[in-house]
Amino acid sequence: MSDGRAWRGNVKARLYERVHQRGYDSLTAFADARPAVPLYLLAEELGQEDVAAVQFLSGLLDEAEQRKQVTRFVRDVFVRELSEGIPSGWPTVLDDANRFQVAKALSSWIAYTPETHQDRARRVSTAILTKPPPSGWRPLGPDDELLRALLPDEET
Repeated sequence: MSDGRAWRGNVKARLYERVHQRGYDSLTAFADARPAVPLYLLAEELGQEDVAAVQFLSGLLDEAEQRKQVTRFVRDVFVRELSEGIPSGWPTVLDDANRFQVAKALSSWIAYTPETHQDRARRVSTAILTKPPPSGWRPLGPDDELLRALLPDEET
């Protein structure tokens, strides 16, 4: 998608038209039906030629802000980035190669985290590296028990 088609026209309208065509009333409902699927794959499903993952991510954040569920959004993005970066789950050993893959997934997650939650995301990353989850841990959604313990809801 290097020709810029994703940035032409009304991006928001295009996203909503595509999810409505698939029977969903929101981007969140579309994403929730596909737990742990990386963002780029969700975007490709909506339009490989004219939808960018960052556009879909922005729309999800807008909806989360409206519903006052930004922390859940942050956990959801965590799950999707971990699924993409370490698809087999948390490594048994954090050798150099595995540490790199984990760090890459965590840093992508932090980069996609809204400013309001950046400090919390960094603390979660530090905590998870200091005391790693069980080998093979692979959260399947934003309501994963361990993930909720690390990043509980705070919105009112």
